[in-house]
Amino acid sequence: MKRIVFIASALMVSSHAFAAKPCDELKSEIAAKIEAKGVKNYTLEVVPANQVGDRKVVGSCGGGTKKIVYTKK
Repeated sequence: MKRIVFIASALMVSSHAFAAKPCDELKSEIAAKIEAKGVKNYTLEVVPANQVGDRKVVGSCGGGTKKIVYTKK
């Protein structure tokens, strides 16, 4: 039982650390993945979570207060 509690605690801490990743760093990682697939003519933009609109969300940063949106040109 102690092992399960420890594992659950470790997962919660690691997920919190992942969510705290700086927006610019996450945006760069997403851009690298998109470009590795050969996609060109796109934009990634960091916007407040309440201003996403109908754009496609490809990431979340700033503790969930900001979203990274993808737009094809």
